[in-house]
Amino acid sequence: MRIIPAIDIIDGKCVRLTKGDYDTKKVYNENPLEVAKMFEASGIEYLHLVDLDGAKAKHIVNYKVLEQIASKTKLKIDFGGGLKADEDLHIAFNSGAKQVTGGSIAVKDRKTFEGWISKYGSEKIILGADSNAGKIAISGWQEDSNEEVIPFIKGYQKQGIQYVICTDISKDGMLEGPSFDLYKDIIEACSNSSSGQSIKLIASGGISHIDELPKLIELGCEGVIIGKAIYENRISLYELEKFV
Repeated sequence: MRIIPAIDIIDGKCVRLTKGDYDTKKVYNENPLEVAKMFEASGIEYLHLVDLDGAKAKHIVNYKVLEQIASKTKLKIDFGGGLKADEDLHIAFNSGAKQVTGGSIAVKDRKTFEGWISKYGSEKIILGADSNAGKIAISGWQEDSNEEVIPFIKGYQKQGIQYVICTDISKDGMLEGPSFDLYKDIIEACSNSSSGQSIKLIASGGISHIDELPKLIELGCEGVIIGKAIYENRISLYELEKFV
């Protein structure tokens, strides 16, 4: 299972929110590159970089941060937040992203999102399936949709999507443990799909202790995104280095 630390960006700074609420913003570091280099020094290979300003503005904003981290580390970066148009993807990939995550766009403009899968391939496009009480949440979690999580994922699985990041918003930033039951249900429902292609599920939200990681491996998660637990020293970089 891949270990993927998260850096969320507002005003060019490394921050964390609780349950996606911008009013709960806490700045952990003024310099995201410094944080990324610490991850890399601990043997981490991957990074989940979220443009929270972009999510609000509905277009890419913090691409310079992406560019800086991509050019000054060897981390493989997946980038999300505010990707709504072909130009946003062009900027993200040109700035060094290895993968991009589309969430709101996959709900609001299926044609465009399916076009991205077709153009860039399923290795580069991640489906963001963020869950609020079983429904997909969009627009930086400011809105709920009528889409149910599992049918939503299965629909895109038929379109060839492989990578899916699922965050249970009720768990995000709470440090109370991840949604094991949700991930179990998703993996079971999507492993016998008529597409014949199993999804690679990346768990996100609520990770609080290193002992939760083996349980996610057991469920079949392909990756795990860890944010607040690192910044609040619930999981040390030394523990992650040993785990990796």
